[in-house]
Amino acid sequence: MATLLTHRFTVSDYFRMAESGILPSEARVELIDGEIVDMSPIGPFHSGSVNKLARRFMGNDSGHWWVSIQAPLDLGEHDMPEPDLALLRPVDHCYTDAHPVAADVFLLIEVSDSSLSFDQTVKLPLYAKHAVPEVWILNVPQRQLEVYRRPQGGVYQDKSVHRDGIVAPASFPDAGIEVGELV
Repeated sequence: MATLLTHRFTVSDYFRMAESGILPSEARVELIDGEIVDMSPIGPFHSGSVNKLARRFMGNDSGHWWVSIQAPLDLGEHDMPEPDLALLRPVDHCYTDAHPVAADVFLLIEVSDSSLSFDQTVKLPLYAKHAVPEVWILNVPQRQLEVYRRPQGGVYQDKSVHRDGIVAPASFPDAGIEVGELV
């Protein structure tokens, strides 16, 4: 019986495929564990939610963070996810020299409708593995905000679920968002 062999792509492979046209510039994909994964189409609720979050955080940053919207995050040799929104540490080069890495992240947010299962079972453990300190999943089907904090051993130790009230990033407790505005 033949053994099934697979090939995991590296981030370098991934970018070379894009540069050579193998991956079209309009392709909505991300690299997760060496596999090129199609991203779900963005519906109006999803894009509107990302816009609300971006507007809220951009209007409240006081220079403490930068908002990144649906941009790559370099998590090593085989992972280049594109979270919906990230609050990043400000750097002089504005991330034009390199994509942000986990150590640059204060908060990642995934707006999850059709991607909910993937975001909870694949991307969340990936973020925990790389010690991203805080992840929010806007769970569209259940109309709730899931907050994950304190990554340890590839798992978030703290999880809370919110359907209303104000939630703020742990790093910026004065930057609260009314959950009811999102769900």
